Amino acid sequence: MPLWQHCHAATMKGGKYSIIDDAAIVTDDGRITWIGPRGDAPAHDDEVIDLDGAWVTPGFIDCHTHLVFGGDRSGEFEQRLEGVSYAQIAAQGGGIASTVRATREASEDALFASARLRATGFLREGVTTIEVKSGYGLDLANERKMLKVARRLAEELPLTVRATCLAAHALPPEYAGRADDYIAAVCTEMLPALAKEGLVDAVDAFCEHLAFSPEQVERVFRTARELGLPVKLHAEQLSSLHGASLAARYQALSADHLEYMTEDDAIAMAQSGTVAVLLPGAFYMLRETQLPPIDALRRHGVPIALASDLNPGTSPALSVRLMLNMGCTLFRMTPEETLAGVTIHAAKALGLQRTHGSLEVGKAADFVAWKISRPAELAYWLGGALPNRVVRSGVDIRV
Repeated sequence: MPLWQHCHAATMKGGKYSIIDDAAIVTDDGRITWIGPRGDAPAHDDEVIDLDGAWVTPGFIDCHTHLVFGGDRSGEFEQRLEGVSYAQIAAQGGGIASTVRATREASEDALFASARLRATGFLREGVTTIEVKSGYGLDLANERKMLKVARRLAEELPLTVRATCLAAHALPPEYAGRADDYIAAVCTEMLPALAKEGLVDAVDAFCEHLAFSPEQVERVFRTARELGLPVKLHAEQLSSLHGASLAARYQALSADHLEYMTEDDAIAMAQSGTVAVLLPGAFYMLRETQLPPIDALRRHGVPIALASDLNPGTSPALSVRLMLNMGCTLFRMTPEETLAGVTIHAAKALGLQRTHGSLEVGKAADFVAWKISRPAELAYWLGGALPNRVVRSGVDIRV
């Protein structure tokens, strides 16, 4: 039962810093068994670890990533800088379709090797829990391949990994002009098989004019409900289809992007407990000008999470800390809100709020000791490596 002491703890309990100065933390069997002022710590004969005045936060949780993919889309990045829109690139066979081709051509081992490199970088930065979506396979064999890579990451790295099936991400070329038929295949073939194999923790879809309609998404959600799986949704990124309200009707864990959501959507999400996951990396890369309605989300008490949206096309983001800064500078959030967005609210977006996301007795002993002067520094610095000590399940991580 190690005692970690001589630190300041931003516990993030209740979504606030909830600071304990001169704190101590006792861990046992991967859980926090005591936390409070060092002077009140229980008598201790086991290992004592001096954190040298560091600030301790919960381990970061990246609750929306497309970590597993083949190839890259740097050429499309160049096109967008030359004035070609995301929708135009997609219509030309680029966008998600180009990553589908590269992912289908890659072996499971090749996908794992590249995903492991990216995941290791996140670990070094303090990420101890990460969500990984499929959605670049778009057939049973390749969706399975991607989800198996997600499971392997959890087995081989000191990371908690939640695997989300995003088969309803885009229309594969073999189903051109037959979106309803593809959704039928997702619902009758892919989701039941992948769920039976234990590869799926949640189900996601892309509700957008260049992807799937609310009616098609609802078919996916009904199937997920029949399989006992929670749902999430890419919603309101490029237009307002009220996907966020649809997600709320199905008690979705989260609705993500949300630039074009309405106040009615925010009210629906508040009533259902659905988390708003904002993705400033994609907002930045697409040079979007429509801000998510942060004030409406605040006004109605919708929990706000932040995530990297790591993907090869619209958010090749390899730093959650950079997302904190972007949340502040682009979305006008406070440093405290952004830290809550990658800890306690991100945990809720993955259905892990009872075990992760804050420093409380009974929760996972996942935390990061930062050599900083105050928590706001985590959102202040642009890039670079901040000295830290990453602890997952009560064990020091060396990566």
